[in-house]
Amino acid sequence: MGQRWRAIGVLTAALFAVNVVARLVIRFAFPDDDTAAGRVSLVMFLAIGLILAGAAFRWGAARPLGHWAGDLALTVVVALALTVFVGPLLVGENPFGGGAGLFFAQIWLYLAATAAGVLVGYLTLTALGRDFRSRQLKRYAEMKQSRPRRIVRR
Repeated sequence: MGQRWRAIGVLTAALFAVNVVARLVIRFAFPDDDTAAGRVSLVMFLAIGLILAGAAFRWGAARPLGHWAGDLALTVVVALALTVFVGPLLVGENPFGGGAGLFFAQIWLYLAATAAGVLVGYLTLTALGRDFRSRQLKRYAEMKQSRPRRIVRR
């Protein structure tokens, strides 16, 4: 159980760290350039998606979907809360300073990036036939073929 919470915590910290790095780059390298800030944000969302694709790929191979989907959902919710509420404070901004539109846009973009990342990771895993369910079915088929045929006598 402790290993499971550790993995969730590490993944949450990694997602939050990507956001903090992006905010610091925008703050110090491109303070007044909205175009560059948008590009850095895009790279941040791509990195978050790739991290979650890797997590879905790795966790999906080892455990059933129902076990790891809740873990990833919890990770995303906690990382999203940290990103939206704590991230701006770390660079000296108000979380609600840009208005409601920017606040909710951050949330929707973050959720879209995370959902896309998880889908890409899990669909790739499933397409390769390496997900937990596919491997389980393969073992079952091999077990059925290895048994000798039952002979029915009359």
